[in-house]
Amino acid sequence: MEEARQRINESMIEGRNAVIEALRSGRPIDKIYIQDGCQDGPILTIKREARKKDVLIKYAAKERLDQMSETGKHQGVIACAAAYEYAEMEDLFRLAQQKDEPPFFIFLDNIEDPHNLGAIIRTANLAGAHGVIIPKNRAAGLTAVVARTSAGALNYTPVVKVTNLAKTIEELKERGLWFVCADMDGTRMYDLNLKGPIGLVIGSEGEGVGRLVKEKCDLTAAIPMKGDIDSLNASVAAGVLAYEIVRQRLL
Repeated sequence: MEEARQRINESMIEGRNAVIEALRSGRPIDKIYIQDGCQDGPILTIKREARKKDVLIKYAAKERLDQMSETGKHQGVIACAAAYEYAEMEDLFRLAQQKDEPPFFIFLDNIEDPHNLGAIIRTANLAGAHGVIIPKNRAAGLTAVVARTSAGALNYTPVVKVTNLAKTIEELKERGLWFVCADMDGTRMYDLNLKGPIGLVIGSEGEGVGRLVKEKCDLTAAIPMKGDIDSLNASVAAGVLAYEIVRQRLL
């Protein structure tokens, strides 16, 4: 992944035929909004094609689609195309191997703010992480906002989208990774050994890491805080913990 990955124009794809063709062409789609109650032939075709590509489907009222529409001719369906192609997990392992480093991946749970996602991708690149993993549900996708906020890092840092974060963690444990989860009630990060092939799991500022994902982690790491509020922004927390991993790798 040394060269920049392919840039794709982000857009809202509106109309039944346009969405069907986008799906069949293999264009990366983050999610599809379908109007409540629509069950005709083209809509069923869209659902079938979306399932083949593992694309998230959300249902919305006509008023919501009208607000989202840029053309006024959505015909009950709007697809959100990704701004960049998603990578495969093997791309992350290949990048680590090319750099002759133990794998260092950042996993994001419940990060729905595109500015946070972009900032974390930027930090991941600067901290030498080999990639970022996001879930299909309840997560920001690779939108133009994410690309801008990453300040170019999205060109070089692969992002993988997975269906089930907890299951992915289990699979990667079998490949030698172990996992540390950011948690206010965890062990002080300076007291943990964060060397070796590692997955750093970050949750949202409000909800943190989900219970099922947290249960899969080997360790929980707390960032020492001396102020009067009880949590850091997710992208800041990711940066603090990522650079503790960097510090320990340099020892």
